[in-house]
Formats: sequence, C-alpha cells, structure tokens
Amino acid sequence: MRFIVGTHGGAQSVFAVAGDKAVNLTAAVPGIGQDLTALTNDTDLMARAKRAAEGEANVAVADIVPALPISAPGTIICLGLNYIEHIKEGGYEIPDYPAIFMRGKNSIMAAGQPLVRPTCSDKLDYEAELMMIIGKGGRHIAEEDALDHVFGYTVFNDGSVRDYQRKTHQWTPGKNFDSTGAIGPFVVTPDELPPGASGLKIESRVGDEILQSSNTSNMIWAAARTIAIISEYTTLAPGDHIALGTPPGVGHAKKPNPRWLKPGEVVEIEIEGIGICASPIVDEADLAKLAAE
Repeated sequence: MRFIVGTHGGAQSVFAVAGDKAVNLTAAVPGIGQDLTALTNDTDLMARAKRAAEGEANVAVADIVPALPISAPGTIICLGLNYIEHIKEGGYEIPDYPAIFMRGKNSIMAAGQPLVRPTCSDKLDYEAELMMIIGKGGRHIAEEDALDHVFGYTVFNDGSVRDYQRKTHQWTPGKNFDSTGAIGPFVVTPDELPPGASGLKIESRVGDEILQSSNTSNMIWAAARTIAIISEYTTLAPGDHIALGTPPGVGHAKKPNPRWLKPGEVVEIEIEGIGICASPIVDEADLAKLAAE
C-alpha cells in the first residue's frame, strides 16, 4: 500500500493512494486515527485498511496538505556514513561500524513545509536518504528476520548545518536545528518495493540542477543489517524511524566551492517507487512574515 497522511477538508486523515487519487481511510475505518501510529503494528487494522483502500478513490492527492506520517515518533535514529563515495568526499576513513546519531522531534517536519536556514549559519546542506518506519518492535533482531519488522519506507532530507555539525566530535547540534529534517509525504509498504528497498534510484535536486544521484543498492549497511545492528543496543518500537544515510554529492563537498541551500530555492529528494519530498528553503528571520501571511 501507499499511504499519505495529511489535511483535507479541514481535518487530518490517513489516505490510501491510488495514482493521483486517494481513499480517506480515517473516515472509512474506525480506529485508524489521524496518522499511521495505529496501523504500524496492528495486523487486523491493516487488513481492514487494505479492504477499505479498494473503495472509490475520490480525493485528489494534490489537494492533500502533507503532515508527518507519524506525528510523534518515539525514536529517530540516523546513519551518518553509509555510502562509500560519501565517506570519501567527507574525508573519513571507511568504518567497520556505522556512524549513528539521533534526531529530536523539533528537528523534523512534513514534506512541503519550509526547511529553515538558521540565522546563525548560512551553511545549510541537503542529504537524500531512505527512511524506514518500524512496524513490529523488538530487541536482538536477527538480520534474516529484520525486514519483517519494517512497516514501510519513506523519503527523508537530513538537512544539516555543517559548521555546527563540526563544532564537536558529536554531530548533534548540526543535525538537530529546528525544521531541518523533512519526511514524506508517502509511506510505501514493503510488498510494493524490492526487499529492503534496495536497487532504487535516489536523487536530490534544485530545479534542473542534480545534486546527488545514486542507488540504494550502494549502501554499506542495508536495511536488514541496520535493524540488526541497532537492535543490539536498543529496543525498537512500532513507529520508530531509521534513516539510512546519504549518497555522495552533498553541498559541503562540492568543488571548487561548497553548494549551500539558499532561501527561495526548493530542494527535492526523490526515491524511485516511493516519491518526492520537496521543501522550500526559508530563512529563520522570515518565518514570522510567512506565518502572518
């Protein structure tokens, strides 16, 4: 199934997408609620959602204003170095264990919402990433069983403020500025994609300018291995998000000059078979003006 969570007719709902139309599952199936939280680990509810999705798709997807697929994910875990060429362009040694960091809830926002360049820095960078949403939780998950724990895959832009990322050995500041991590708008269940969402073209661009272009098969740690590694140290729960790192071509590594995102631009992250996550870039100082309009 292909889902989008968003606002239509004044209410936030879960929709099943069929082409350019969608079915309002929240209205059709009691218990689904306003985001994907209830569906992530309820097989009976998911079965009812699938049946409802076969009904008339009478909502235009273009008329849905995207919201976060899960309004309040419990944990957002990110891999920092997962494509060899990206590791090299950043000047790092190829590791034998993935770089792992976390994002807080204030740092994420829905696709289509402004990605904010902070007043304290003009070094706002883009990172195209595949993101998993966990369905069945667990600890010490075996790699061969790991894909059974994935509810769906979505698109993530791991917007990074590079000078703050490098102020310390820990990347937390540069990866957690408010409204720098765009998610969505579509969530696609595993049965609609290759195993582990491998073999999919992944790209970032601004207009006709292609910034990154690679394939998810180039990841060092694929989806199943990543779940196994993370669940060694923490218990994963339904609705947790895991971002799988970015391919080469990020702005800070562009030669001869870095390529930072600028207010007025729209950055698009696209993953084959999943969709496009588009974000207009705004300066933090202009947010109040936008809110007043």
